[in-house]
Parts: sequence; structure tokens; C-alpha cells
Amino acid sequence: MTNPATPPGLSGVAEAARQARGRGLPPVHLWHPEHCGDIDILIRADGTWMHEGSPIGRPELVRLFSTVLRKDPDGYHLVTPVEKLKIRVEDLPFRAVAMQAGGDVLTFTTDVGDVVEAGADHPIIVETDHASGEPAPRIHVRAELWARIARPVFYELVERALAVDGRLVVRSGGEVFSLGGLE
Repeated sequence: MTNPATPPGLSGVAEAARQARGRGLPPVHLWHPEHCGDIDILIRADGTWMHEGSPIGRPELVRLFSTVLRKDPDGYHLVTPVEKLKIRVEDLPFRAVAMQAGGDVLTFTTDVGDVVEAGADHPIIVETDHASGEPAPRIHVRAELWARIARPVFYELVERALAVDGRLVVRSGGEVFSLGGLE
């Protein structure tokens, strides 16, 4: 059975994401359509998805769009089998807004509902923001997509951390992740 042609533009992206619902994430890595241009969607640094200057108010729609998001060498795109539309992202596309500890695994939930267990496939990386000097923690979600770890979640990580060789570290999934030096 073949799918009907995907409608163009924003509705096409939503339709492709809707068709994948309940079957896991769509295989955007296998889709290589022609670039169709830019679409006025911005993911702000605070995680708000904007369309034409206004917040997208339906969390379900944001979740749908997040499932067809891909990062290519030239930037972030919403991808369907027949379209590739470039969007803008101020920082990282997702926010890790919650964390749970169970056994030896730290599990993070993003603002769009992705759940990842920190480990070899989903590392935690903490860099320093050059402008503010503050830690800029992130966790790998999928493909080239990362989530900025929200400040309250980072504080939880720091509370769980151990001092090892002058650094704060956390363990998850058999891996050790440095949160930064002791100062």
C-alpha cells in the first residue's frame, strides 16, 4: 500500500510526522529529498518553538515536528520523504527538563518527550559558555540532535556528583561523565 503524496510545506511536515506516530521515530536519516527552502520556524534557546514570530501553542504539534527534525552539515531541517525545509535553532533543539536515577542509570526526559539513558550512546558533555563562563551541559538524544540540560536538572546532577581527581563526575550506564573541575 502506498501513502498519498505528502502535502507541501508545514502541513506536509505535520502529515509525515503524524503517519509515523505509534511506530517510533520516522526514518529521517533515510530520506534525501531536495531542499525546498527555509520555513519560518525558530527553536529559541529556552526551547520555545516559534512559527512566523508566534509560539506554537500545541505541544502535540511541537512533538510531531521534533520527530522529523534532522541536523545536516548546513543546519537543522524538518524532513519528509519529499521535502526538506530549513529551520533556525538558537542553541540546541531540545531541553532535558527532568532526570531520574535508577540503579546505575540516569534517565533524562526532554521537553518534547524523548527519554534517553545517559551512557556510551547518550553522553553528557559539559562545556563552558564563552560569554558567561557558566557551565553549558548537554546530553545526546539521537543522530546529531542534543538537549541542553536545564539548570535545575544540572543542579541535581551536581548533587549526585563525586569528587574524583579534582573533578566532579557522575556515573551512568557504565560510563563516567565529568561535570567540571572543583574550584
